[in-house]
Parts: sequence; C-alpha cells; structure tokens
Amino acid sequence: MKIPMLDLISQYNSIKQDIDKAITDVLNSGAYIMGYQVRQFEEHMEEFLGVKHAIGVASGSDALLLSLHALGIGMGDKVIVPTFTFFATASAVTRMGAIPIFVDIDPETYNLDLDQVRDLLKHDKDIEAIIPVHLFGLPVDMNRLMELAKEYDLRVIEDACQAINANIEINTEMSVDHPDHKELMSVKKAGTIGNTGCFSFFPSKNLGGFGDGGMIVTNDDQLAEKLRILRVHGSQPKYHHSVVGYNSRLDTIQAAILDVKLNYLNEWTDKRRNVATHYNGAFQTSGVEGKVKWPQLSPGHVFHQYVIESDSRDQLAEHLKAKGIASSIYYPIPLHLQQCFAKFGYKSGQQPNAEKACKKVLALPIDPELTESEVEYIVRIIKDFINK
Repeated sequence: MKIPMLDLISQYNSIKQDIDKAITDVLNSGAYIMGYQVRQFEEHMEEFLGVKHAIGVASGSDALLLSLHALGIGMGDKVIVPTFTFFATASAVTRMGAIPIFVDIDPETYNLDLDQVRDLLKHDKDIEAIIPVHLFGLPVDMNRLMELAKEYDLRVIEDACQAINANIEINTEMSVDHPDHKELMSVKKAGTIGNTGCFSFFPSKNLGGFGDGGMIVTNDDQLAEKLRILRVHGSQPKYHHSVVGYNSRLDTIQAAILDVKLNYLNEWTDKRRNVATHYNGAFQTSGVEGKVKWPQLSPGHVFHQYVIESDSRDQLAEHLKAKGIASSIYYPIPLHLQQCFAKFGYKSGQQPNAEKACKKVLALPIDPELTESEVEYIVRIIKDFINK
C-alpha cells in the first residue's frame, strides 16, 4: 500500500471541471498580472476571514517581509520569533536588517513559550515586534500574547501560513479571569488578530495553489494602503515611486485557482480534523503510549500537519518508507542553530524544547481523503516497529 503525505492529483481531479474553467478564463482574458480574479479572490478572503483588507502577494515569505516593512521594522530592530518553525519567519526579519530574538517552544503545542516571551520583555525594552507562528495549524494563545503586546507596545505579525481557517476564541473586553469573560468571547480566524496576518498558498498548504502565492490581511486602512503600494515596486500611481517596494503580486492564474478551492476549504478542514481523530483513536488503542507521543485534538486546530514524536524517529521514518508510507521531518534543525544565523551568538542547549523536538518529530500523512483503514494501517506499522 502506497500512502503519500498529500494527494494533490486526486484533489485536483475531484474539482477538475471548475479548476480548468477558471484557468481557461484567465488564459482567454489576457490579463495575467493583476487581472480581476485577484481582487475577486481578495474580496472572498475578506469575507471568509472576517477582515477588512486582504492583499494578495507572491508568497507567504513575502507576506512576512512586506508586513515588517509596512510596520516600520528596520535596521537593528529586535523581533521575537519562535526557533522551531519554517526558515522564512526569521529570514524575513534579517532581510529587513532587523535582529531575530529566538524563543523556545511549549513542548506540548510546539508554539511560542509565552512565559519565556514575558521574561524577555521584562528585561529587554528594545523589542519592537513579535511574530507568533500558528505551527502545524494549531493557534497560539492569542489572548495572552495580545495582552503582552499591549503591555509592551509590540507590533504583531501573525504567521498563519500553516493555519488558514483555524478558529481562535478571543476575549474582547476584559481579562480572562473575569467571571463574565465567556459571554464576551468572540471567535476570530487565525491571522486576523494582530496588526497583520500572513498566509501561504504553497501547493501543500490546506488552501494551496498550483505554484507560489501568499496574502496579507489587516483591519488597518492605512497599513493596507502601504502594503498595496509595496507589492508593486512602491508605485502609486503607476511609475511614480514614493518608496522602494517589491515585485510581489499574486498571479491572476493562482488567484483564480485559489478562489475555486476556497469553496471547499471548510469541507477539507473538517476532513483533516476527522483524520486526526481517527489517528488519535488508533494510537490510543495501539499500546504504544509512552513510546510515541501524538497531538491532542485542540480547539481550532486545522492539522496542516499531524506530528508525532519518537525517540527512534529516523529509524521509524525508514521503516515507514519501506512499507510505502510517506513521512516528513518538520524541522530537523532549530533556527537559532542554523549556520546563517551564527552571528547572533546562540549556542546549543539554549532552547532545549525546540532542540529536543527537532530530534523526535515526524509528520504523518494527513490527506483529507485518507481513509480510516489507511490510518489504522499506518498506526499498525508504527506499532509493529515500536514493539519489534
């Protein structure tokens, strides 16, 4: 039995007629850059996410970069980022000439350790911004993070590249220990709470295109205008440049494809959560507890990845491969130990939770169409390996 991480061909075939029509419409229009489909998709995303402005850009990486630029982050500014995440979160900071302040993770969620964030902010008053990453589709505790951001006057760039459609309960008026706080909670989408939210439409994302693509969302009118200017070389009007911007537009053909796929996102999200539920049920009866750690079905989690831990991770991955089961390691090296960031002076052992996770984590197939029998087969192969 061959089981890939994600079956994009089957997904395409299931909506082929609509996708092909959308592509043909773009080809026939001749408007391949900033055609009407870009704004149409942006409007649909604004409605879907409940946000005032959605600005299509070339990638999730560019979404982070342009957000930092528009928020005034520049040379020498300090920005808190998790050390356990994709490279682009930190590279965007350094490309602005700013300094990434790497923070360890909560070992249960893989998200930012907010206790460490709080301690950093108490002792370093020069920190200007923070980039919370909703890793693997699990939202950060944004209630607590936004309280810290307000207290220390931080700009917040949400990296929601792995968490589109994740729900977050936000306390709108008072601290969470107030007896009436539950009546004042509202549900918001990941990416819509900070100054900006950044999304990636890389093909393997929960909402993925047929190439690179990204989006920035915000409720700030002035910030949105800055971002729209920055994505077209800083030009407004055309050929008049008030700032040096970027060539970072969402291609019309990608916008058309994504607009079709957006109609299926709720369904695909529910299916991912169902697959995760099947995994957890299979693991709970497998007898590997204590030898394999699996994720919890936390509220709001959209399971961009389903990540387990094993002390024999590398050998387990090879065993799965031999049985036709794909797996991936996200991530083998924490960012604070990457060679390109050596100049910032971090050493092994400084972020122990992330360093430990990098040696143990393994992502399993999480295709929305993965069947219960396929999940049970994967878990059985893992059980056989653990018990051999």
